[in-house]
Amino acid sequence: MKYVSTRGKAPVLSFDDVLLAGLARDGGLYVPAEWPRLSRADIRSLRGLPYDELAVRIMAPFVAGSISEEDLADMARDAYAGFGHPAVAPLKQLGPDQWMMELFHGPTLAFKDYALQLVGRMFDHVLKRRGEKITIVGATSGDTGSAAIEACRDRDAIEIFILHPEGRVSDVQRRQMTTVDSKNVHNIALRGTFDDCQDLVKAMFNDPAFRDRHALSAVNSINWARIMAQIVYYFFAGVALGSPERKMTFAVPTGNFGNVYAGYAARKMGLPIDRFLVGSNRNDILTRFFHTGVMGMEPVEPSISPSMDIQVSSNFERLLFDHYPNDGVALTKALERFRRDGAISFGKRRWKAMCTLFQGYRLDDADTRAEIRNVHEATGELIDPHSAIGVAATRTFKGCGKSVAVALATAHPAKFPAAVEEAAGVHPGLPPRLADLFEREERFSVLDNDLATVQGYVAETLTAIRR
Repeated sequence: MKYVSTRGKAPVLSFDDVLLAGLARDGGLYVPAEWPRLSRADIRSLRGLPYDELAVRIMAPFVAGSISEEDLADMARDAYAGFGHPAVAPLKQLGPDQWMMELFHGPTLAFKDYALQLVGRMFDHVLKRRGEKITIVGATSGDTGSAAIEACRDRDAIEIFILHPEGRVSDVQRRQMTTVDSKNVHNIALRGTFDDCQDLVKAMFNDPAFRDRHALSAVNSINWARIMAQIVYYFFAGVALGSPERKMTFAVPTGNFGNVYAGYAARKMGLPIDRFLVGSNRNDILTRFFHTGVMGMEPVEPSISPSMDIQVSSNFERLLFDHYPNDGVALTKALERFRRDGAISFGKRRWKAMCTLFQGYRLDDADTRAEIRNVHEATGELIDPHSAIGVAATRTFKGCGKSVAVALATAHPAKFPAAVEEAAGVHPGLPPRLADLFEREERFSVLDNDLATVQGYVAETLTAIRR
């Protein structure tokens, strides 16, 4: 399997090189040069498989030539063995043709674990074979950071630096990152927004000298391996609920568009998906785009669903790459205009084509609280503020009668206890393994939103380690 950059100027790479590169050298994101396709018979053959075995079937074509199927199976088995539910990604019925898929049974209680527990093992596998070391730098709006740290902690070949926006993640999210007592883990609280964190990470990758000197790699969803591993749970839900005979609609709360793009990838591979309901909070750049055809940045506003407090959705570039189509030069010019002007129309034809598959859905904080309360009263289930937006979308979507609607529950309610308790009147408790989270010592550095400052911190930290 070979991979190409959405900007069209970076070298074509194999999977192991894409894994370690993260962001392409031309500033683009890697996508497969060709997509593997599963026939209806292939999809039927997935029925009844344990999650790890289904994962190997889905991912094997993407790693062909880099990781053997036997090694991939060992990594998948090990990655999902410690998840807190025997089904790994259980489905719960909320109503007629309305389901919720719980993606919070991993070690950090968020959907990011489903990719990163595997990706951490892939890093180890490839780096050991090559005899190399890397420095991971990543930005998080809340959940990616803790999942990445948990996946990479105590690994000899990795130093990991995670940037989170100071004061803009929940206390649980922050402590899941800052209380990890591992020498290779370094937390940065940035005086800024998630978009600022993400821009700094991209700027570090786009500085060739800095990137090469410190062997930078990425764990954000800009890394194709993250997307690849998330494709799996779409197929897992599909075959459990009757695919390929039944079509699916997925409601996906999203900020950086990585989770919903993984579903789009599943559709390109043959899973019959009618529509994606793209959930947003008050930071609704994606909903506004799908409603109007104009993508326009506005100031980021804090919300009770902080993982979606984003205005620049990096993975949207991968979707645009298909709609240009595959014209990296034209796409680069469009994205440069967007960042320069703060708003862009990608053309009416492209917008209408995207709207045949994607529909934006938005809830503000008050409606999100109401949804948490209503779901608890109707079903007894506690859901977090992000998942609530997806659940609400499946209930109100008028096309649900034509397909099975699945909301992705992306985080455990205990990650956002104040918001959930205010809405439902019930305090969601942390699992026993995290019961002492608020007693653990925190370790992090607060830095200004300045590239030179952050690069200096990374370089000085690495120099001190390697003396």
